[in-house]
Amino acid sequence: MNSKLKIAIIGSGSTYTPELIEGMIKRKDALPVTELALMDIDRRKLDIVGKLCVRMLDAAGVHCRVVLTESLDEALEGADFVLGQIRVGKLPARVLDERIPLRHGLIGQETCGIGGFFKAMRTIPVMLRLAERMQALCPGAWLINFSNPAGIITEALLNHSNVKMLGLCNVPYNMFKSIRASLGLERASITYVGLNHLSWITGIEQDGKDYLQSALEMGLNSEAMRNIPSSGFSKELIRTVGAIPSSYLEYYYFKEKKLKILQESELSRGEKCMQIEEELLRLYSDAELRAKPELLASRGGANYSEVAISLVDAIYNDKQEIHVVNLLNRGALDFMEDSDAIEIGAVIGRDGAKPVGLPGFRNRHIIDYMRMVKAYERETVAAAVTGSEEAALRALMMNPLVGDYDAAFACFHELKEAHRAYLPQFYGGKTASPA
Repeated sequence: MNSKLKIAIIGSGSTYTPELIEGMIKRKDALPVTELALMDIDRRKLDIVGKLCVRMLDAAGVHCRVVLTESLDEALEGADFVLGQIRVGKLPARVLDERIPLRHGLIGQETCGIGGFFKAMRTIPVMLRLAERMQALCPGAWLINFSNPAGIITEALLNHSNVKMLGLCNVPYNMFKSIRASLGLERASITYVGLNHLSWITGIEQDGKDYLQSALEMGLNSEAMRNIPSSGFSKELIRTVGAIPSSYLEYYYFKEKKLKILQESELSRGEKCMQIEEELLRLYSDAELRAKPELLASRGGANYSEVAISLVDAIYNDKQEIHVVNLLNRGALDFMEDSDAIEIGAVIGRDGAKPVGLPGFRNRHIIDYMRMVKAYERETVAAAVTGSEEAALRALMMNPLVGDYDAAFACFHELKEAHRAYLPQFYGGKTASPA
């Protein structure tokens, strides 16, 4: 095993970064990090968050070189793992994604619908540039990406670059944790299938006994994500679907209700996050603080450290564990194309991820929904990579949260102009820097 282990975090000014440091501290024996590169283009946030991270490592007795830098190349040079958590245009761009669609009668949301589409448009060119620099500076490194929309970014990078990467989300982990707690089945083996933010639990088993049917009859819900105003799923809906949906399915199954809630909300989720972020940065600035504050949980990123760093641990130490990740299908689901990015359980080791196939999967509702949304995702990647407005509008016409051509056309052009600075593919400009 290498005597050095360098981890680079791209987007380190994120207030989530202390979660990742907490995960590294927890696994300091399994992951003997020798260098940690914290990179962001926002110097203020990088300094505040980075200094807290240094204090956390010092307090835990983790002695490694820590570099705070605005240079992507400096961060990537010689890295073994690159953790991506970028937000191109920062939270003000998210607020535009949320606010502008409402004027057109469309849901404004960070990863779903036309808001998620534009987040992909801003993020994919920057992530492709990151992948290109990794090929030059750390060609053997693994990219673990949890920048949203994680599934669409996975689809873009694994089909349009040579980077070794896995996409990651905390939704599966939180669903598993709440389902096991609700049923009192701490060792349950859970089958999970879908696309990122479009996923279902389709199997619950422990000691050879199947608990799915009883869970469906109960109308069992998994715990909702804190960043989603949740109303939950009825027993009737869960029995109709034949699986336990993730809370993001509320946007699809209750589209009109969700739209009404968003239209009546005084603040968008992005505006609330801006307030939470400033309060967190104020807390982080306290030179006596040496641990992650509880307020961070209200950002909706609970358990990211567990998810991300345990995945790094599984690769680095060749653990052959099952983790739910975003990766190319490659035959795992016979109803999807090999080049489709899916979110599914996979065996993780030094050679990467081997998806655990689901032969004979026959839930027609899930199959058809995944195919429909995947058609949207394919066209979304095509638009992000080529700058084709026709591909963009084809994508939006297929998105279940958009559909209407007139609304899609008008909202697309308004958001395109609003995000002009971050859309080089449509305007022929230079790609923005990561983070």
